[in-house]
Amino acid sequence: MGSTKIRGRRTQKKAQEENSKDLGGAVKPTFFGLVDSSEIDYFKQAESTLNINAFDSDEERDAFVRSVLEECKGKELKLVTNQICSKLMERLLLIGTDRQAKHIFKNFSGHLASLAHHKYSSHVLETLLVRITSIIEKELIGDEHEEDTEEEEDPEIDQVTTEQLFLKMMNEFHPHIQQMMEHQYASHVLRLVILIASGKELPSSTVSNSTLRSKKSKIARKMIEIKDNEIFNRAFQVPPSFKDEVKKICKAIVEGQDITRMRQLSIHKIASPVIQLLLQVEGIVDKDRAIWHSIFLKEKDGQDSKEEAYVEYLLSDPVGSHFLESLIKNTGVRMKYIERLYKLYMKERVLKLAKRSNTGVFIIQALMFKLKPGEVQYILDQIIPELSSLISISENQNLELSTKVIDASIQNKNYRRDEIIEQLFNKFAPNYDFKEPDDVANAELLENILQLTKSTLGNTRDDWPTAEERRRSLLLEKFMQYDYSFVICVWYNFLALPVERFLQMCTHGVFSHVVENSLTVLPASITEPKPTSILRKRFLNLFQSHIVRLSINSYGSHIVDKLWHFTILLNMYKDRIGSELQADSHKVKESKYGKLVWKNWSMELFMRKKYDWKTLIKEQEQQYYSETGQDNQDQETRIKKPIELKLEKMHKEKLGREANGLKSKNAYEERQNKKRKF
Repeated sequence: MGSTKIRGRRTQKKAQEENSKDLGGAVKPTFFGLVDSSEIDYFKQAESTLNINAFDSDEERDAFVRSVLEECKGKELKLVTNQICSKLMERLLLIGTDRQAKHIFKNFSGHLASLAHHKYSSHVLETLLVRITSIIEKELIGDEHEEDTEEEEDPEIDQVTTEQLFLKMMNEFHPHIQQMMEHQYASHVLRLVILIASGKELPSSTVSNSTLRSKKSKIARKMIEIKDNEIFNRAFQVPPSFKDEVKKICKAIVEGQDITRMRQLSIHKIASPVIQLLLQVEGIVDKDRAIWHSIFLKEKDGQDSKEEAYVEYLLSDPVGSHFLESLIKNTGVRMKYIERLYKLYMKERVLKLAKRSNTGVFIIQALMFKLKPGEVQYILDQIIPELSSLISISENQNLELSTKVIDASIQNKNYRRDEIIEQLFNKFAPNYDFKEPDDVANAELLENILQLTKSTLGNTRDDWPTAEERRRSLLLEKFMQYDYSFVICVWYNFLALPVERFLQMCTHGVFSHVVENSLTVLPASITEPKPTSILRKRFLNLFQSHIVRLSINSYGSHIVDKLWHFTILLNMYKDRIGSELQADSHKVKESKYGKLVWKNWSMELFMRKKYDWKTLIKEQEQQYYSETGQDNQDQETRIKKPIELKLEKMHKEKLGREANGLKSKNAYEERQNKKRKF
């Protein structure tokens, strides 16, 4: 009889996973024992005590740590594989002395490969490795770990160096490198080991965009309330022997793997970040770049059908596009490698790739900041004429593309700047004529970008700005920084909103930054057109009678602070704002935010020494002109305020009357002299 055919995707997938585990270097799960109920209660209470830091002094805390570690002796392995107790071990590693951390590391020796593959102990191992790396640096520079007078000396610990312990751990890892690369938990440990051995910065385990954490892992990390200390987010000095370890890891990755298998690993959900990191550091130990050439062909090779199919998959798959984007941004990858892939497989279809909002567009965005100026301008030539059609407001697609195009244009000496501005207005404010601005009937720019009707604006409970609101706000702020015409348009949009809606924006956690960034004025070197000056006054009228309300708000107070500069050359509005603050001074001073506004507006001078407050305003104006290189002798070229024109006119009239009076007097004297002669 023939063999039975296996049916079902799940059955096939399970069989494939089992086959992959049966390959060389498999790590068998080790059972270290269970923590009994009485021990769990003690360790759970100890973890809670360390979490709230319920100690009167550091000495008291250190004594508590010693007592807990004494209780942990001989139980470390089963503690780190327990969900509750593993958190305690992490806290002890972050707080304990160098000798205590080194002692725990030594006790783990022989079981480190198994711990790296465990859900809970892998996190403890990561924290331990960062701590161990800081100790290695101290030993290298001769700054020995701190001595604790209460701590007993341990000859076994003091005689062996931390570097030796680390190398011993690497000997445990080397037979299992390929399996660790694809393992859900061990891959994180492997990435950290690569960073340590290559002397790279060790990122935080809780912040976004970490080299070590997936999005899901970062969220879980924050929920257990373990914060990194000062040893994270920095690089450490490492001994020369670590360079050999990087070389061994790179060799172990490609050993026995063909190009098909390496390409599969590069798009593997778990292994791909490891490959990305190795491509970044392999240049340190391998000039021939064995890992790169195990995935891509050599730079002298031409177009290849299999490589073309692989690159096409990278350009259309979420994991693959992230891998390719990482390579382009990677400073460790040679420029000629990226240029070859671009010219062979991407250059002829830039616009087509930019339309792939979840994959290809990220590759194009990365290329705009990697390639030479000529190629970047070619990409911009393809994208800019179609920019408005590439962006989808309703589906939130390619919004970031507009900011990348702006940045690329700026880096290339404002290449096709006017066309970019026109395309953006056509997309986000099609009914607004930015070349000849005038009132608009609605706030379409704000609505199209910020989507105010769907936002948390006006919520009285759970008013937490969303990540999407933050992203859109940054987009609008970028537009306003790019060109002043967007600032003018935003002012018109604010005027079209109901006043209460506008004030809600001023006190919103994210949208308040949009209002704050809109409070910009033209530099003194540019004469402010009269329509713009009038519009600025109309915009300022929105704040009238609401200054105190904004001053005592955490977000609104920043806006009131910004109004000090925004009202430059409009001293009447400064007086109005000062009068509002003075009229309700008690309420303003009782608020911690209001106090700062009171100080920044120099309200004590306003109330008691008005002349000195006016002097501050004059100094502000002088500084405003001096920032553009103008001085007092050069101020005749600027547009003059009405009061200045009036004073000049009065002065000229006075001089004219004096001159006429002098002429009359001279004529009278001449007539008198003539009479005397006769």
